[in-house]
Amino acid sequence: MEATYPANSPLALALLALGGRAPDRADDLAFGPGDDPVYPTPFRVARAASATLGAVGLAVADLWRLRGGGTQAVRVDPRAAAASLKSSAYATLNGEKAKIWDPLTGHYRTRDGRHIFLHTNHAHHRAAALRLANAKGDTRADLEAAVAALDALDFETALAASDGIGAVARTRAEWAATPHGACVASLPPFQIDRIGDAPPQPLPEAARPLAGIRVLDLTRVLAGPAAGRTLAEHGADVLHLTAPHVPYQTELLYDTGPGKRCAWLDLTAPEGPAALHDLVARADVFLQSYRPGTLAARGFGAEALARRRPGIVVTSLSAYGHTGPWAMRRGFDSVVQNAMGLARANPMPATPKNMPVQALDYIGGYMAALGTMLALARRAREGGSWRVRVSLAQVAQWLAGLGTVEAYDVPADPTADELAGLMTHSDGPFGRVAHFKPVVALSETPGFYARPPEPFGTSAPRWD
Repeated sequence: MEATYPANSPLALALLALGGRAPDRADDLAFGPGDDPVYPTPFRVARAASATLGAVGLAVADLWRLRGGGTQAVRVDPRAAAASLKSSAYATLNGEKAKIWDPLTGHYRTRDGRHIFLHTNHAHHRAAALRLANAKGDTRADLEAAVAALDALDFETALAASDGIGAVARTRAEWAATPHGACVASLPPFQIDRIGDAPPQPLPEAARPLAGIRVLDLTRVLAGPAAGRTLAEHGADVLHLTAPHVPYQTELLYDTGPGKRCAWLDLTAPEGPAALHDLVARADVFLQSYRPGTLAARGFGAEALARRRPGIVVTSLSAYGHTGPWAMRRGFDSVVQNAMGLARANPMPATPKNMPVQALDYIGGYMAALGTMLALARRAREGGSWRVRVSLAQVAQWLAGLGTVEAYDVPADPTADELAGLMTHSDGPFGRVAHFKPVVALSETPGFYARPPEPFGTSAPRWD
């Protein structure tokens, strides 16, 4: 496989270096043919995704050697990597595509001539947008008319103070001038730090690089679940937990659920916290995507988890990062794109347009998995408990820093034949699910999903 991206290997190695690890260069990394633009966006999504997945492959190879395995060839197809950033849109159940987007989600013009992006996929966020805009009804036309009477920044502030989600479509310069923009600009794409002492925990010989690693996945939507899926792809035992009352788009599990067990666990129930503490005591990784401080208030902050289970790796994903004035704001990929100016970086800058892929979500998930694996390797070598932090805003800052390309007349999707070659099928509790195959190719330990995706409640909240 010819390496057509001269910058990709250095990018992948730079990501590994953030985790304090320079892998043995006996592991060979190469990228297939193809270059940006792959999708109609000026951002280098193929380069960003393939470099991140190349780093993931090298981290997997490193863990394999720690188990006594040999070196590996790591191969990434940039076009497949780019397509993986839209994999939820390609997943099907019994041949039917899932409904992902609510009709009210999108851009709205405001009284002051600006645009605001509203995210309404969850019922309570939809209700908040309609209520705070004082819409007369619940149709798109009703919401458009109501938002047209509001000023953009005032409405954004009202959404943030309530239970709505939205962001003004800023320019990159406007975002950089905000206090939180300056905060995000000072952060790397992801961070790893030691949060406690514990003896080294060597990885025993096993059939797969992450075999025997137990992961508690307390995430929703795409970024966090994609991280858990990536760990499951290489052999981790991933137990995905949520409560029946927590909003969740079940259809997203067709894409992010392969390889995992999905169970109910309600932290608001009397027995819930004790049940989670019991699971933590035997876990290796605690993966969560609640807003900063939310789980800490319930006794499951990173430092408390490290005291409960010395040697644990706590990986947290957020929208805007763990520090700064917007740290507690809700956000999704599409919302962060608008807040940070990516939606205005198109040939018509006065008209915001989101990227055609969920680059922040999936690359954020890949980086969370990468940081988790780097922390597990450091635990094996050095000991300690570790914290990994990733945010959609940090990923957006990194992606924008890779520069742009002209993306005129680029197809919106791969050809049917190309897409068919990227997909696989699983038969399980949902039915027949078509979902993406692993993108990273490893010569000795190829990734695969040992379980089909399943609805929440299919499995019990316990370790097998």
